[in-house]
Amino acid sequence: MQNSRLLLAASITLCAFIGIWGVVDPGSLQSMASTIVDQYFVSRGWFVMLSVTLMLVFCLALTVTKFGDIRLGADTDRPEYSTPTWIAMLFAAGMGVGLLFWAVAEPLTHYRVISEYLPEPIAAEQALLAANFNWGIHAWAIYGTTALTIAYFSFRRGTPMLVSAPVKNLFPREGWATTVGWFSDFMAIAAIAIGVGGSVAMGVFQVADGVTVLIGGETTPPYLVTIVFLIMVAAYIPPLLVDLGSGMAKLSNIAMALAIGLVAYTIILGPSEYLMNSIIGGIGSYVAVVIPRGLQTFTFFGDQVNQWFREWTLTYMVWWIAWGPFVGVFVARISKGRTIREFVLGVLIGPTLFSMIWFGAFGGVGLYDTLNGQGQLLALTQTNVERMTFALLDRLPLTTLTTIATIAAAFLFIVTSVVSAAFVLGMFSTGGNPDPSAKVRVIWGGLLGILGAAMILSGSIQAVKTLIALGALPFVFITVLLMVCLIRALLQDAKMEAEHADR
Repeated sequence: MQNSRLLLAASITLCAFIGIWGVVDPGSLQSMASTIVDQYFVSRGWFVMLSVTLMLVFCLALTVTKFGDIRLGADTDRPEYSTPTWIAMLFAAGMGVGLLFWAVAEPLTHYRVISEYLPEPIAAEQALLAANFNWGIHAWAIYGTTALTIAYFSFRRGTPMLVSAPVKNLFPREGWATTVGWFSDFMAIAAIAIGVGGSVAMGVFQVADGVTVLIGGETTPPYLVTIVFLIMVAAYIPPLLVDLGSGMAKLSNIAMALAIGLVAYTIILGPSEYLMNSIIGGIGSYVAVVIPRGLQTFTFFGDQVNQWFREWTLTYMVWWIAWGPFVGVFVARISKGRTIREFVLGVLIGPTLFSMIWFGAFGGVGLYDTLNGQGQLLALTQTNVERMTFALLDRLPLTTLTTIATIAAAFLFIVTSVVSAAFVLGMFSTGGNPDPSAKVRVIWGGLLGILGAAMILSGSIQAVKTLIALGALPFVFITVLLMVCLIRALLQDAKMEAEHADR
């Protein structure tokens, strides 16, 4: 109990300190974060890429071994959700507003950099590959490793759904395990809070810019960003006062349905043949290089390419690590009754495939326009990335309707993410209490709002990404530790079952 109170106090203090610092002096916070993150990426970028690739190889290896037959729960348990619903929930939890924001902006930003070195068609192909890689199977391997470890220890060994649980379970008599476990929970809280705070900022930027488009404005005034932020906070505070139930799941499903409708609309009413070729070709290019690309660090390509690699791929990898504990607990909760093989294949393949369809459609339209001499979307990568998804929709029919749908989806993704994150943070900070008090949940909701405000005041998306990376850096090592704990537990339990069978 004392450790739980200390954890709650320490985590709230840290998040409040960072949030207030960012509101009072966003420039110095951004400068400090950039210095630390840049130095870490220069000296330890190889470790990040090696770690996430090992997680991917580990997850894939489980599917072809006897461990894949192990059920997450009792041997008689069966999944609570159908596979399509389960995969939709995975995707909504793990990606959400980020895909809406970067749908067009990311492939074209990559193209602008790569086209300085390669012919335009090859640059376009590589730009789409870069976006698919950043949002692909490596991201879901991070989520999958964290979620699978938490699920295995919770459903097979009866531990609470905490990051510290595997360490404490494997080493119950070791004093260091208590210290490492406490630190793991503490850093998980920091990573979740800062990561979700960054997503709040991105969501506010995009919703505000979408409203600007609807009212016919050229630039988004600061007061509109403030209004959108306050409305978003007002929308997620009431759900924190009640149990997290089916209502939030319904909102997530609505947001996901809107996203599916948008990508289908773009493929059908855009240059359909071109986009389908873009999607299929993008999948083929990705599958051909997915494992080697995970170990590529662009060492010999000069400062500009190295900077691009750090600002995008490395930042994304630690971004997914920042969301790992939050998404991990959520995915673990909805995966009881599935075998490890079902779990891994569903987590890795389903959402990754949808992401590639997403970028192949939206990024394909942007690349189509750029390669055919229309440079408006490409120009926006340097002036207003928040506007790019809406600028793409503006060139298709029913612009007002699709703009409203995008605003609604972004809003719903953020509200549901914040509410779910506040519940998970409340659970983590109270020693694994599955139903933290409304007071604790509201406190975390308020802190997430402060962190979101700090990110908004930083003034740029790149600053937001840097702050998210800062929060996740210590958790890189903890994620690797979780993978090692799962390996050890699987081997221990297999040995015990073998000994039991011999008796």
